[in-house]
Amino acid sequence: MSPMHFEATYGPLWDAFAAELSLARQGKGVDGALLASQYRRVCEHLALAQSRAYPIHLVARLETLTQDAHQLIYRRQDYGLQQLSRLLRVDLPRAVRAQGHFVLAALVLFAVPLVAAFLLAWSGPDFALRMLDAAQLRNYEAMYGDGKQVLGRLREAGDDWQMFGIYIFHNVGIGFRCFGAGILAGVGSAFVLLYNGLMIGAVAGHLQRVGLGHNFWPFVATHSAFELTGIVLAGAAGLRMGLGWLAPGRRSRLEALAASARASVPVVYAAFFLLLVAAAFEAFWSSAAWIAPGVRYGVAAVCWILVVLWLGLMGRERRHAG
Repeated sequence: MSPMHFEATYGPLWDAFAAELSLARQGKGVDGALLASQYRRVCEHLALAQSRAYPIHLVARLETLTQDAHQLIYRRQDYGLQQLSRLLRVDLPRAVRAQGHFVLAALVLFAVPLVAAFLLAWSGPDFALRMLDAAQLRNYEAMYGDGKQVLGRLREAGDDWQMFGIYIFHNVGIGFRCFGAGILAGVGSAFVLLYNGLMIGAVAGHLQRVGLGHNFWPFVATHSAFELTGIVLAGAAGLRMGLGWLAPGRRSRLEALAASARASVPVVYAAFFLLLVAAAFEAFWSSAAWIAPGVRYGVAAVCWILVVLWLGLMGRERRHAG
């Protein structure tokens, strides 16, 4: 095959390959499989042109194409930071909004018992004693008491890291129970949400009633924005998974359960991200005795606003007028 015939035969392929490379550099969607196939073909053409000693301009054209493609395809990765950024900015908030009905149901199952338990425990000791025994209530009173050995005392850096690990284990454990219990037709997740709401409300109401709210609320105000939201999202994912068991449609129950679990996975990611952030705040911020309560409440308000904006607005498509 003569060089002119070779270039006339495969030139359209090279032009199409160059156009695909240009789109890929601009970050526009391209067919990865097609790009890889074209890259292999062009590499073969370069090898043929070199072995047949085709004119230098033809070889140079193919070398430029293959070098550009190699740099684009095998460029140094950013260790997944871009993918992680997109996951947090776009994919997770969208996934949570897509499961909005389950998030709302989980919020009701968690928040209503929490508020009711708080009011009942605040009004008198009977309800708190039905939820917890006297020894447990005394432990909470000692934990949030006015002495030196309370949450919020000054700690060494090593102790903060140790508590960070403990809080991660605790928070993730709650998240796993809220989500995993959904395999029981969603009833398990509903029970875990209701139970945690009752317990948290009872403890908060009891501490407020005995006059320890001035220690309790500054400690929990900030990290609760992430922890409570994470619990609700984990429960919502469990409810979503349970729907596959209750309403499988034309699928078998196991197939529907597996499909529901896959659909709820992004919500689980969002929940566990929030629970990890909550553990970090609880270990390194909430326990810092030198931070004034007013500052804690201000930061807590900002955190609540950020969580709401993240879940409600991030990842939405921008609509342009006209």
